[in-house]
Amino acid sequence: MRSETLTHPSHHVSSSETMGEVPRDLRYTAEHEWVRIEGEEIVVGITDFAQDALTEVVWVEWEKDEGEAVEAMESFASVESVKSVSQIYSPVSGEIVGLNHELMDNPASVNEDPYGEGWICRVKPSESANLDDLLDSEGYSELIGE
Repeated sequence: MRSETLTHPSHHVSSSETMGEVPRDLRYTAEHEWVRIEGEEIVVGITDFAQDALTEVVWVEWEKDEGEAVEAMESFASVESVKSVSQIYSPVSGEIVGLNHELMDNPASVNEDPYGEGWICRVKPSESANLDDLLDSEGYSELIGE
């Protein structure tokens, strides 16, 4: 996810503000997406840090549909909040195999449960996708200043 709100160099978060909100079992992008590996698919959402910076999410829109190919770091969705609109990027190349249509009726799930009910998309990575290029929880914590 790229947004001025999230990438401004003066935005520093203390460890007390984010303690326990960077799950160890996930992978992360520098653009604040998280990735959970589930068999041959990955689930993608935005991190707690990202949803906090966005504030109240009011709309989620998909730019790609199920069955469509997506390239690594290609925008596949946007999230609109009361503060801004931010693009969501695929962490890997592959095929979109699922979209969380529940977000149409309840976009607040992105804020309330970013690592659970607030997931955005499921992707079946291509054979060339390298999940090892993603950040682990320690690397992401360093990125956000924890």
